[in-house]
Amino acid sequence: MNFDYNEEQQLLADSVRRFLAKNYGFEARKKIVASKQGWSAEVWTQLAEMGLTGLPFSTDYGGFGGGAVDLMGVMEAAGDALLVEPYLPTLMGGLLVARAGGDAQKKALLPAVVEGRLKLAFAHSEKGARYNLARVGASARRSTGGAGSAWEITGEKLVVLGAEAADRIVVSANTDKGLSLFLVSRESLRVRPYVTLDEQRAGDVGFAKAQGELLGAEGGALPVIEEVMDFATALVCAEAVGAMKFACDTTLEYLKTRKQFGVPIGTFQALQHRMVDMYVAHEQARSMACLACSKVDSNSGAGDRARAVSAAKIKIADNARLISQESVQLHGGMGMTEELKVSHSFRRLTMIAQQFGDADHHLARFAALDK
Repeated sequence: MNFDYNEEQQLLADSVRRFLAKNYGFEARKKIVASKQGWSAEVWTQLAEMGLTGLPFSTDYGGFGGGAVDLMGVMEAAGDALLVEPYLPTLMGGLLVARAGGDAQKKALLPAVVEGRLKLAFAHSEKGARYNLARVGASARRSTGGAGSAWEITGEKLVVLGAEAADRIVVSANTDKGLSLFLVSRESLRVRPYVTLDEQRAGDVGFAKAQGELLGAEGGALPVIEEVMDFATALVCAEAVGAMKFACDTTLEYLKTRKQFGVPIGTFQALQHRMVDMYVAHEQARSMACLACSKVDSNSGAGDRARAVSAAKIKIADNARLISQESVQLHGGMGMTEELKVSHSFRRLTMIAQQFGDADHHLARFAALDK
C-alpha cells in the first residue's frame, strides 16, 4: 500500500499548513479560543475560499468530489494547529445531506456548505447510549399545526460539536418506521453551549416539539449514519496524526536544547529510547489512518470499512495516549502549563481517543465483525 500523497494532495496539504502557520499560530489561537464564540469567522471564510469546505462534495454542487484520503492532509494540518473552527461538524452534516437527502434538499443546501455560507452540525449522541449508534431515544411525528411536510421532534442530544455555530442541525430521531434524519433550524432549538476539555465548542441540544424537515427516506437512516460516522472517525484519526507529529517534533527540540549536568538531556540514552518509541508510534498511527481513509473511500463493503476504521481507532487511541503522555513527561512540569502548546495537544489527543468510540468500543466492534 502506498502511504504517500499524490501531487495534488501534497500541494493542498502544504498550502493548508502554510496558511495555518501564518494565520493560526498558538498565540492567535489562544485569542480565538478566548473569544465569545470560540472560533474565527475570518478563518472560516478563508478555509472556504481555499476550497476546503467543498472537498468531499460532488462537483454537481460546486465541490471537488474528493474523499477521505484527499482530506487527510487537511486534517493532519488541523491537528498540528489544533483548529477549533466547526470544520468536521459541517462536513458531517453535509455528508448526511449528500448521502441521505433528496435532490431538492441537496440543491438547496450543499452549494451553501461548499461556499462556506452554511454551517451544519450532527446531533445524535444521547444519555446512556455510549457509542451505540442504533440507540436513540428522540422521537418524531408529523406536525399537526405546521406545514404538511413538517415534523415535531422531542428529546435531547448531548455533546453536539459545533451546535452553537451551526445554522442548521441534522438530528436523528425515531419514527413509526424506524430511525430517521431531520433538518432543524438552529433558532428552533434550545442549546446549552460549553467549552470541552480540548477547547472545542459543543452543546447539549433540547427539543420541545421542534419543527424539522425529514431528510431523505423515513426509517432508513442507520446505514447512512454508520457510513458518515466511519468517514468522520477516519478523519479524526488523520487529525490525531498531525497532533502526534507536533508532539514528537516539539519534544525532540526540547530534548536537544534543555541541559542538565552541563549537557543536553537528549544525549541520555534512556530518553533517546523513549523518543524513538514516540516516533514509531506516530508512524504506526499514520499507516493505520491511511488504511482507514482508503477503506472509507473504497467500495469494499460496510464490513471491511468498519473493520479497518475500528482497527485504526484502536491503534490511534493507544498511540495517542502514549505520545501525549510521553511528550508531557519529557517536558517535565512545564509540559502541563497553559503557556506551552504541547499541553493543549495532550488534551486534544486525549479527546480524540474517546471521540466516536474509545479503544474498548472499537475492539468489541472489531471482534464482532470477525464472527
